[in-house]
Amino acid sequence: MIERLEGLVANGRRVPFSSSVLVDQAEALEWIDQLRVTIPEEVKSARRVNKEVERLLEQAREEAEQILARAQEQATYLIEERELTRQAEELGQEIVRQAQVDADLVRRGADDYASEVLLGLETDVMRTLKTIQRGLELLEDRRTVEVAPPTDDGKGDLDEYNEADADQEQPVGS
Repeated sequence: MIERLEGLVANGRRVPFSSSVLVDQAEALEWIDQLRVTIPEEVKSARRVNKEVERLLEQAREEAEQILARAQEQATYLIEERELTRQAEELGQEIVRQAQVDADLVRRGADDYASEVLLGLETDVMRTLKTIQRGLELLEDRRTVEVAPPTDDGKGDLDEYNEADADQEQPVGS
């Protein structure tokens, strides 16, 4: 959609002696309206990604808790003998450490993915915003040119141009 809006501006009729371009207002506004509809969908998509990241983190926490619970059960069982108790503590610590490592890896991966998606979305939104701003600037430039009072060309006084005349002039497309 951004490319189509950009094409509309790029292919518009050039205004002589200026950098302004005439574009079909209805078509430009239609693309802008479509962008307004699409951008919230992209935001919803980013929110879904964030929820998925949270779900993955919660799942990793639950798995870590399950691993810890199993390690504690195993440690309790092995307490009866001293050597077995020492080994159980070491094993439990290793399981907890590994669970922490696994949880950190899952969290980092989920964060990286969410960051990638959000950066892409930010780029798209910024590009869209710049295109919209350029379009608005072009429209404003055109509006300024269209409503400018006539200059004194030697055929009459500037006094002939009064406020009643200015009120009757309206920008094209408004």
